[in-house]
Amino acid sequence: MTICGIDIKGSEAIFALATQGPDGLQHLAIASKKIALDDDENALNVKAFAAQLAAFVKANGITRIVIKKRSKKGEFAGGPTTFKIEGIIQLLDDCEVQLLSPQTLNAQFKKHAFELPASLNKYQHDAYKAACAALLKG
Repeated sequence: MTICGIDIKGSEAIFALATQGPDGLQHLAIASKKIALDDDENALNVKAFAAQLAAFVKANGITRIVIKKRSKKGEFAGGPTTFKIEGIIQLLDDCEVQLLSPQTLNAQFKKHAFELPASLNKYQHDAYKAACAALLKG
């Protein structure tokens, strides 16, 4: 099973695909690593973002997405645009979407000590951790 991990930062959805192979966790390299939502107050931009996201999911055969959850309040609270992006992702057809807390991601990372592949960009690390945590959790 292939899982798409997503980390939402600012106005971008950052992707990393992972699968559980015979040799353990594997990163699946993809051309598209992130999609940005420009000017989220413009309905056409929001619809364009949703269409890009749906095309990305379909093109990569993704049926399960795991999003790194952001705080709703406090010092590290996510901005309004991040929650709009999350809502758009949750509305995708034929796709199971799950939210995992940063604490769960870090616990899985420590427990299973999986490596972050060199094929990942640094900004994709949290998205990859989300995908791997979901694979390991079952």
